[in-house]
Amino acid sequence: MNQTNPKGAGKSSFELINTDILKQMLPVHQGSVILDLACGKGLYSLFLSKLAGPSGLVYAVDLWEEGLQMLEEEALKNEVDTIAAIKADATKEIDIEANSVDLCLMATVLHDFKEMGAEQAVLKQVKTLLRPGGCLAVIEFQKKDGPPGPPADIRLTRQETEELVTGLGFKKTNVADIGEYNYLVTFNSPT
Repeated sequence: MNQTNPKGAGKSSFELINTDILKQMLPVHQGSVILDLACGKGLYSLFLSKLAGPSGLVYAVDLWEEGLQMLEEEALKNEVDTIAAIKADATKEIDIEANSVDLCLMATVLHDFKEMGAEQAVLKQVKTLLRPGGCLAVIEFQKKDGPPGPPADIRLTRQETEELVTGLGFKKTNVADIGEYNYLVTFNSPT
């Protein structure tokens, strides 16, 4: 059976961002339950697992099996046992308990879902999984020509990102540049 990798598989914006700013902006504490949606090879998942500590949990969800295997190997090598790698399609129901996630990170993937016409399905799924008042953090590439990143015509401006997410009842809480190429917008889920 010929299996194709999901769009963007193998690429990560993690190396491009300022992790100090990211850490300051994300409401992660010891024991946080985090969803890294479309996590790829899990560089953000590993970073978030350190912030959430040994009592936290990071659900690393992706369709890209090879990326999840790389993440599991890296977690094992670093003795991290608080990451649950889940192979799942973010546009469909994910097997995580509703209202159980404190933070969902979507790192440079919302533009892909929008290009596929699946952004509403994905954001509704996130809304279901986040606890009331939980945080959705969206990292995207600034809308300008690359590289790095996707072609400028599929990138999302901050306003486009905000409109997509707030249209489902989320409230914008913060926005910042987190590197030369990327921005972060955080939102609270409806209570």
